[in-house]
Amino acid sequence: MSHIVNIKTAGIPLKQAEKALIMVHGRGGSAQDILSLSQHLEVKDYALLAPQALNHTWYPYSFMAPVDENEPWLSSALEMIEETVKIIVESGIQPENIYFFGFSQGACLTLEFLARHAQKFGGAVAIIGGVIGDKINRDNYKGDFAGTPVFLGTSNPDFHVPVERVYATANILREMNAEVTEKVYANFGHSINEEEIELANSIIFK
Repeated sequence: MSHIVNIKTAGIPLKQAEKALIMVHGRGGSAQDILSLSQHLEVKDYALLAPQALNHTWYPYSFMAPVDENEPWLSSALEMIEETVKIIVESGIQPENIYFFGFSQGACLTLEFLARHAQKFGGAVAIIGGVIGDKINRDNYKGDFAGTPVFLGTSNPDFHVPVERVYATANILREMNAEVTEKVYANFGHSINEEEIELANSIIFK
């Protein structure tokens, strides 16, 4: 089984936009849900694209499960993000003007995609997520972010994402020359808070 390419759009039409934001929803969420968050982001002049996971789930088990247990769904999900990037680039927008926003399972998928395809992007926001796998396979992660700004926000504790994995992810991205800002909120719960939105705007979408 695999995902069917299904990308919802909003904002400025792709052909008219100079920047694009890919928004990746969490488990049980939808493309429309995550697109609605864009009203709080400084992305008025961006094309917005949100891929939709089949059955609202990118992969079946925890992101900390052995990778093989989440296949073939994980590879299919990563291909969907890659296809979304390809559509944007083919419209004439360069990677340095492509941005990412992911929440929870969508944050994990976004970070895994970015670490596997490191290059100069516009920037990325990942709220409650980390790179995927029971063990981190550093060999999967190649490239150079060339100073791409990345904001990681999370709660500690979080019942899905251990804070240790967020820190480990931040370190990997830094090794690959991303400009990483991480912010940990004590006992905030599994959601997005107002300060994270403000930091996303000031650090990434400024």
